[in-house]
Amino acid sequence: MNKIKTVCVYCGSGPGTNPLFVKTATEFGKILAENDVRLVYGGGSFGLMGAVAKSVLDHGGLVTGIIPDFLKAREHALTRVQEMIVTPDMHERKRLMFEHSDAFVALPGGIGTLEELVEQLTWQQLGRHSKPILIANIGGFWEPLLALLAHMRATEFIRPSLAVDILKAERVEDILPNLRAAAAQAPSNKQMPPEIADRL
Repeated sequence: MNKIKTVCVYCGSGPGTNPLFVKTATEFGKILAENDVRLVYGGGSFGLMGAVAKSVLDHGGLVTGIIPDFLKAREHALTRVQEMIVTPDMHERKRLMFEHSDAFVALPGGIGTLEELVEQLTWQQLGRHSKPILIANIGGFWEPLLALLAHMRATEFIRPSLAVDILKAERVEDILPNLRAAAAQAPSNKQMPPEIADRL
């Protein structure tokens, strides 16, 4: 049985227009801390990224921030975290976020959030890992993406042999239980080979 000890959260460096987004990020941070699950995130102090990280810290939890050097000033790297890893580029950042995490959660965000989420879905689809991936569909934010995935299935660009195994939660309290249930069923020996990780 696999256990969730670290969760990577992909989310926006802005707050978005719906107050529910920040509220959810803050609540999820509290849940992670109370369950002794370490947060892995992009290292910034603004928006949803800052909200989830600060909430974990405020409730006694542990946080690893991973940020490329060129974004340290732009996204105001959060100095309170227990571990801050500064990378030379985005590729190294994403690789380390993958390596440090047992599962992935996408809260609302922009192009960067979408890109990180889709990359993990791609790696999973190609059999490179079996870590749970969950969309937190807060306020229906991810409905357009879910509709697009359904369209891709209907037009057979996502074939049954290349299924996309994505979890979904509408409520913040369902995120961690869903991740744990998926992790308990996942094979423990499927890891991304180091040579593949290096190329990606």
